Amino acid sequence: MATSLADHLRTLGDEALAALLARRPDLVVPVPADLSALAARAQSRVSVARALDGLDHFTLQILDAARLTRGPGGGTSVEAVLAMATAGPRPPAPTAIRAALLRLRELFLLYGPEHDLHVVASVDEVSAYPAGLGRPAAELDPATAALCADPAKLRRTLLAAPPSARAILDRLAAGPPVGTVAPGALRAPASGGEDIVPADPTNGGPPTGSPVRWLVDHRLLVPISGAESGGAGAVELPREIGLLLRRETGPLGPLRTEPPAVTAASRDPKVVDNAGAGQTMEVVRHTETLLEALAADPAAVLKTGGIGVRDLRRLAKVTGLDETTTALLLETAHAAGLIGELDLPGVTTTRYGADQQVLPTGGYEVWRAVSLARRWEQLTRAWLTMTRQAGLVGQRDDRDRPIGVLSAEAERAGAPAARRAVLTVLADLPPATAPTPDEVLELLDWRTPRRSRGREAAHREMLVEAATLGVTGLGALTSYGRLLVADAEAQVTGTDDPLGVRTDPDEQSTAVRALEALLPQPVDHFLVQADLTVVVPGPPEPTLAAELDVVAEHESAGGASVHRITTASVRRALDAGWSAEDLHSLFRIRSRTPIPQGLTYLVDDVARRHGGLRTGAAGAYLRSDDEALLAEVLADRRLEGLSLRRLAPTVLVTPYQVGRLMVALRDNGYAPVPEDAAGAAVLARPKARRAPSRMPVATRSVDPLAAARLTPPRLLGIVEQIRRGEAAARAARRAPSVLRGVAPEGGGPVAVPGHRDALAVLQQAVRDKALVWVGYVDAHGAAVSRLVRPVSIGAGYLRAEDERTEMLHTFALHRITAAVREE
Repeated sequence: MATSLADHLRTLGDEALAALLARRPDLVVPVPADLSALAARAQSRVSVARALDGLDHFTLQILDAARLTRGPGGGTSVEAVLAMATAGPRPPAPTAIRAALLRLRELFLLYGPEHDLHVVASVDEVSAYPAGLGRPAAELDPATAALCADPAKLRRTLLAAPPSARAILDRLAAGPPVGTVAPGALRAPASGGEDIVPADPTNGGPPTGSPVRWLVDHRLLVPISGAESGGAGAVELPREIGLLLRRETGPLGPLRTEPPAVTAASRDPKVVDNAGAGQTMEVVRHTETLLEALAADPAAVLKTGGIGVRDLRRLAKVTGLDETTTALLLETAHAAGLIGELDLPGVTTTRYGADQQVLPTGGYEVWRAVSLARRWEQLTRAWLTMTRQAGLVGQRDDRDRPIGVLSAEAERAGAPAARRAVLTVLADLPPATAPTPDEVLELLDWRTPRRSRGREAAHREMLVEAATLGVTGLGALTSYGRLLVADAEAQVTGTDDPLGVRTDPDEQSTAVRALEALLPQPVDHFLVQADLTVVVPGPPEPTLAAELDVVAEHESAGGASVHRITTASVRRALDAGWSAEDLHSLFRIRSRTPIPQGLTYLVDDVARRHGGLRTGAAGAYLRSDDEALLAEVLADRRLEGLSLRRLAPTVLVTPYQVGRLMVALRDNGYAPVPEDAAGAAVLARPKARRAPSRMPVATRSVDPLAAARLTPPRLLGIVEQIRRGEAAARAARRAPSVLRGVAPEGGGPVAVPGHRDALAVLQQAVRDKALVWVGYVDAHGAAVSRLVRPVSIGAGYLRAEDERTEMLHTFALHRITAAVREE
């Protein structure tokens, strides 16, 4: 008699059950009520598929061997699996086969003793064709089964197959064993007519018509899904024929116990790190430029969600990047909490209406103030954990509409796991090894074939994104990138912090410290040249960068950024509240070269003219203590459009607003300063609009199973809880029939004791301190039985101790339906 999985679990100890839950954490969400519930969940289709997704190609082949060697009772043995796996021309070592079987048994995809192994039922539902072989001929067609029962006739039929038909057989024998056929491909020709399918001259003889029809006519293929009736359908290759065609490769196909080797030569680790570090500087600079462009001109949110193509192209042109890279930086910045949506005032807001704009959040200001390495880490951690696939931007969705940046169509729940899988492949190689994309895909296909197949394009995109973000350099994983991957994997599995208590967020990670050792140190000075250009020989400190944004115009970036001091930049600094002495002091302290005389003259000249004119609201007025200057402005024909008129020797007014007056005067070489109603100068510090702050996705839990933090003590606690539920279920099964409502063997009604009899039994049990089965109705109206030891009865309640759980329970006497002493 076959042992069920639930019975097998009951024979295991606590440590073995805890190991099972650690390997398959989905089984504890939520915690099963008892071992029967645990067994049912372990055999469910979703849980089995999740377990199979993590297996490598060789282990899946050994599982297929166990499925193919099952006997009539559904069991197999280790010896039968070994015999099938070693039947090929290059058999693997028996130790490798036994190791794969051990892993399958640890995951409880196989269970039972070695001589009677059983495969959980859902494996056949999740994977229909074991080892790429079809169903037995007896299940497909009786005539085909009769052919397969005669080995000599089967061989003669195979040898007689035309070359084109044999090519089809070889293709289906390699797996999968099912192929589609066109409508009418299997229909017989009309009487007196020709074949409806053109003849195949490659057969080496007379035309034979359709090779698929030849195979079906000779019982080598079996039509399924309506193909035999003339419509579109499929044909299947029976298992016996597939095994015969695999005589040269073995019944399971080529077996490879180790992943494919990487032939690429290793690079110099220092060169790889330097290349990656240079790219980190570029990606941080481009991100900052992109966000500044969004701050100056926010992008509108489309009604369908996300940013439109026009805004994407505009931002790409501003940053000098292609649209693909710009989309990647926008998605990453959004995931890092640096940009967000802001509702426009004065309109009714909707979820994805044109009443929202995308612009930097308050977190952007904090991000700009930290070191370059920490800025890069925040971006890359967001990229690793975001459920967005930036490579889909620009492609077409199911409704043939373009997928936009930040739109819902770019959501992919499996993107974080796919990125970690790609980077883990690179991390497991020797340092500075740069495999080709094809080699990475081959490694992924061997490691997790069920997850990787069909996602090759996405994996290639992720390799390109890793290079763009500086995680890899020259195709190899950098040293700090390796540390980043290890930290991310530890955070997902919970091994970095078993108790779930986060460390100080200001503490630098190992990846940040490794990157900072490679990056040039931030500089707090610059070099002023005679042509009024300012050269910063390295990445500027945040304070220096903020000062240069005010007093100079940015011209070029790189290892040494270049800025230029102009009349407009000096006036902008004066408008922001700087004085001429402040500017002289800044250049004197920050510059490592002598200050050019031209720069001193420029600052003094602009400062002397700055504020000589004052504007205000009249429309607007213009006043100055210099009557000659006001006379010059009034007589200037270029300002006739302002309709200026004199109110007093020192005051001119215009009917237009202050903004237009300021622009017109500055465009014509004047330097006015606005003032308020009290006559004080109004500082022109720009007010940056910011979207509401957002939490970066890196701080959220990606996998709900990872949030469980299944530490060994917690696993043992879950096992104890399951044991208690199992004990309760077992106790309920052995409760007296009078409590469970079971009819006696001879039939007839169930004798239920009265309430008064139950109280008498309980009172006697209190005196004797005896165990009693108590039947009662719980708060949900369900009839429940429990084995307890009564302690006291009074005030309408029974107080009793459950020896199994060592807990004291209270039962309302009016809910007790029966009481029977334990015998």
